[in-house]
Amino acid sequence: MTKHFKSFLLLAAVYVLAAPAATAQNGTYHTVRDLESWTSAKLKYKFNKKLDFGIEEQLRLKEDAKTVDQYFTEITADYDITKHVGIGLGGRYIKQNDNVGKKTGYENHFRWNADLAYKHKIDRFDLKYRIRYQNKDELKKSEAQGDTAKHTVRLKVSVDYDIKNWKLDPEVAAELFSTLNNSEGLNRVRFTLGTMYEFKKAGELGAFYRFEKALQGDYPKTTNIIGVQYQYTLKRKGK
Repeated sequence: MTKHFKSFLLLAAVYVLAAPAATAQNGTYHTVRDLESWTSAKLKYKFNKKLDFGIEEQLRLKEDAKTVDQYFTEITADYDITKHVGIGLGGRYIKQNDNVGKKTGYENHFRWNADLAYKHKIDRFDLKYRIRYQNKDELKKSEAQGDTAKHTVRLKVSVDYDIKNWKLDPEVAAELFSTLNNSEGLNRVRFTLGTMYEFKKAGELGAFYRFEKALQGDYPKTTNIIGVQYQYTLKRKGK
């Protein structure tokens, strides 16, 4: 398993280094890059061993982390069907900053998703696989006005490694995005390296670096993302 984990890390690193955000056109390279920051706080309520709920607030900055990209409130529910298989639902109300074009300002969007997940352990490795369907639509705007709900399927694989006598266990993840609306298909790939630190009776604080690469368009965009996340868990009394 250690060999496979090292291979996964190597492939991820090679892709990041070998896939600059540039395209060649008539011998000229055009680069599209950005740095974003994502900051979130989540309250999780563990109803029992199988079911939990969550509410999260998140702020995302773009354009070298100087301009608000969006902020949102998300409500989630997750249920473990078996020890290895789980399902999840989520709804997100988004205020998205459109600062390009003649008409600018904050737009109201709603996104919901449904997840199917599988997890298992091999030695000190925790492996997780998730398929997600998500639907995003702009509110108060009809199809006649140019709005069409965006349907996306996401495939994610993540690996956690439990290091002895160490609280900052690393997690590595890779995720593919595919749009169902048109023939665009596979349009984005994302790699993440992160960790979480658990404070006694004070929740968990995490940090991550995320590399995201667009795969479609004349000038595919590369985004580097730095994130900080906090989560506090409440448990139902008697559980």
